[in-house]
Amino acid sequence: MLYEWIDEYLMGKPGVTKDLQESWNWRRYHIGGKMFTAICLDGENKPYYINLKLEPAEGESYRAQYEGDVIPGYYSNKQHWNSINPDGAVPDEVLKTMLDRSYELVLKGLPKYRQREIPVSYTHLRAH
Repeated sequence: MLYEWIDEYLMGKPGVTKDLQESWNWRRYHIGGKMFTAICLDGENKPYYINLKLEPAEGESYRAQYEGDVIPGYYSNKQHWNSINPDGAVPDEVLKTMLDRSYELVLKGLPKYRQREIPVSYTHLRAH
């Protein structure tokens, strides 16, 4: 995987936790107990997809722009989830924007009381 920075980047976001879903061999990143990104690992623990959530229109736009490198979510809701090939074809800054958006979408979808438990300011999220 060419995105060696991804774990540090995601873990640097407020309130993020991660775990390993052993039966799927997915490294999952959560906010408020809800997954917003997963790194899908093969039998040798090498990434084969990065799954993240986007608004449907955003996902379609990225799929068109990075045809074959951004596809409908692997083993996920194909309307809201997208899988990115970890070969580096999607530029780092674009992937960071996608990861930020996924974090933001899941955070905003949490109940208000859960959002208040997370030390994050919406003013620090990227504007989209």
